[in-house]
Amino acid sequence: MSQAVTTSKSRLTALARAEMTLLGRSKGTLFAALFVPLMLPFTVLSVVGEMDLEEAGLTVGTVVLPAAVGFSLLFAVYSALVGIFVTRREELVLKRLRTGEVRDVEILAGASLPAVTIGFVQCLVLTVGCAVLLDVSAPQAPHLVALGLLSGLVMCAALAAVTASFTRTVESAQVTSMPLLLVSMMGSGIAVPLEMLPDRLASVCELLPLSPVIRLVRDGWTGDLSAYETLGAVVTAVAWTVLALFGVRRWFRWEPRR
Repeated sequence: MSQAVTTSKSRLTALARAEMTLLGRSKGTLFAALFVPLMLPFTVLSVVGEMDLEEAGLTVGTVVLPAAVGFSLLFAVYSALVGIFVTRREELVLKRLRTGEVRDVEILAGASLPAVTIGFVQCLVLTVGCAVLLDVSAPQAPHLVALGLLSGLVMCAALAAVTASFTRTVESAQVTSMPLLLVSMMGSGIAVPLEMLPDRLASVCELLPLSPVIRLVRDGWTGDLSAYETLGAVVTAVAWTVLALFGVRRWFRWEPRR
């Protein structure tokens, strides 16, 4: 009797389908991933209305729109995946999967696909919604918007795996993910545009993980980013992604932490 031969695509599809089923049973994670990013832009909208945006060459729409993308990346992808990776590890799901023919990268990719897909669709819905409701014109450089979004999805998934490596329990996942959430919301141009910060502080904040993503999305929409600035943002995003992938390879735990 010949054994069925599986392909990488079929294994990824099966893993993603199983993970989507498990994600649907986790009401708390699903709520945080689906609804929290939809509500947070309204808080930014109330704050942005009190800022002097014209002096920085910004509008309410060009601030809230990339902020909405940032919230989706942080909550629908990063925060959700930290909890998912830890839960699957503690339930011995990852350990059992490694005993079969599935490769490590396929296990992580399959577990990430549902959250990444939700984040991607959510970003599209939010950008269209913000563009319509806040009267934002079409992006001047759509390729930069796409580059920022895709790099943010990959980076946040990799950073989630790194964070899960140092998270002992499912309950502590909310605590270990909080530093990156707070730093990104306050310092990456999501709640407060970097153009509104003092120059020295803005220069430091530009090096934060999500800062190049927000900059590519915002300036891709306005068309204000020069070739040099684009290269700097791309290099920063790639550097963080490479560091995160190295961290996953070096520290990711496949068995429960005792």
